[in-house]
Amino acid sequence: MQEAVGHSRFDPATREPCPAAVELRLLGGFELRCDGAPTTLPMSARRLLTFLALRPRPTRRLHVAGMLWLDSPEQRAVANLRSAVWRLHLPGRQLVEAGNGYIALHPSVDVDLRRAQALAQQYLDSAIDHAGGWLDPDWKLLGTELLPDWDDEWVLVEREQHRQLGLEALESVSERLFAMGQVARALEVALSIVAQEPLRESAHRIVVRIFLADGNAFDAIRQYRLYATLARRHLGLAPSDLMERLVRPLQHVAS
Repeated sequence: MQEAVGHSRFDPATREPCPAAVELRLLGGFELRCDGAPTTLPMSARRLLTFLALRPRPTRRLHVAGMLWLDSPEQRAVANLRSAVWRLHLPGRQLVEAGNGYIALHPSVDVDLRRAQALAQQYLDSAIDHAGGWLDPDWKLLGTELLPDWDDEWVLVEREQHRQLGLEALESVSERLFAMGQVARALEVALSIVAQEPLRESAHRIVVRIFLADGNAFDAIRQYRLYATLARRHLGLAPSDLMERLVRPLQHVAS
């Protein structure tokens, strides 16, 4: 990479570069914050910054131009890309690196999606031991939708990938917390999964198991009946044998 959009500030005492505090938030909606203050960008610059944030490595400029301006001739798409890059020139900020036909998000930009993905992989790594029921403060990012009001195809693909990764990671977290006796935390996480995806039976099963272990038979059967109603109404299906076996001893519980 040869050219950087924006530039680093310098510490007046050491004359060493000071990276700008730049946060790019994509979960729940687009927001760019510089030193904690929201920064406004035109839509073309937002789309470029987002596209690069979704790619872990530098990407060919022609590919970026073609993806972001699908309906434009190549020459016009490249011109649009140049314009979008120019609009990302912010005083004292490095947002994008470009050179040798490639372009990438500057590594100093903190992206909430990337933090969420790293956290999800950590939770899914069986070698990680969350001693004492430790739960990262950012865990709720895993259940937050990626750019919910954007309908670009490349966003839709990433949104579904984030959704599935988050659901699997949160289930793993809830199971581990439950196994360590952190019942309240395990239930909080499991219920957040149900809220995000009400038709996910595996999440409902975790909730039922937690209620049973905590001696709340009535809550367990109510959760089962909630899922049974949703599955029948929206999917035309009955709960699985795994779910039925959990609640079979509770069938005598009154409505």
